[in-house]
Amino acid sequence: MIQREEIGLPYHVPALLNESIELLSIQPGGIYIDVTFGGGGHSRAILKELNENGRLFSFDRDMDAYENRIDDERFTFVHGNFRHILNFMRYYGLEKVDGILADFGVSFHHFDTPERGFSFRADTPLDMRMNQQSGRTAAQLISETDEQGILDILRSYTDLKKPGLVAKSLAAAKENGPIATTGTLVESVRGALDPRQEKKELAQVFQAIRIALNQENEDLRLFLASCEQALRPGGRLVTLTYHSMEDRMVKNFMKTGNVEGKEEKDFYGRVRSPWKMITRKPIEATSEEVAINPRSRSAKLRAAERVVGEVVSCEL
Repeated sequence: MIQREEIGLPYHVPALLNESIELLSIQPGGIYIDVTFGGGGHSRAILKELNENGRLFSFDRDMDAYENRIDDERFTFVHGNFRHILNFMRYYGLEKVDGILADFGVSFHHFDTPERGFSFRADTPLDMRMNQQSGRTAAQLISETDEQGILDILRSYTDLKKPGLVAKSLAAAKENGPIATTGTLVESVRGALDPRQEKKELAQVFQAIRIALNQENEDLRLFLASCEQALRPGGRLVTLTYHSMEDRMVKNFMKTGNVEGKEEKDFYGRVRSPWKMITRKPIEATSEEVAINPRSRSAKLRAAERVVGEVVSCEL
């Protein structure tokens, strides 16, 4: 079992660390990709399982993560978005890899660095960009989006009871000046939230804006579609998701080969898929882990194995 203190975790504490590594079923001399490097916790754990012939490529579009890079000749840090995994594999001369790990959660670093604008715990500039070197900020997104557009975002990425009221409140607040800080955003929507669940609903508003701004669902869709080509037969895809939309996309993909969950069946009614489910149901953190790492509470761990020419029929 990997001990957290062995790999050093000042930036981010990975949820379900040992379970993730076990499901990856690492071959010591294999080639692996960690598409969400962050603080490097998962990457360090993978490297512990590799011999001198093994290789690890770790992606992150946030250059803050570059400071956590690992001084190891088997390790390569890739500054890029995991939606472009196949392009980077071609660049590095990789035809197929033996395993891919993806932890889709926002890192502790993002939430705990106020100036990044991901949290409503402090009044800071409303940024929320995963990659601060490109793209518009959350403040610009809100400024450029009308009430209907805001409502579409809230309906797509939250289960708020009154998304229309929140959108209307935010649109009205924009008439009095720009929504340029996290504090201004909070005050703009507070009156439209259920006071008994204010923190939960604020978190959903912030999450929805973050997902829309960073195109997270589109990134996930393109990444998953690339994994069939990226993995060799027998290779493993291991994912950690933290909200229902991500988990649904991953579950559908591992079952049917597409994020919509459209089943292709053979003559006998069996579902055809290039994947064999390793986890019939998602693995979740134990109460002991949640006590140590409360943010692991919402984590769902899933794994699938790449197959060729096999009919897979599975029920979730």
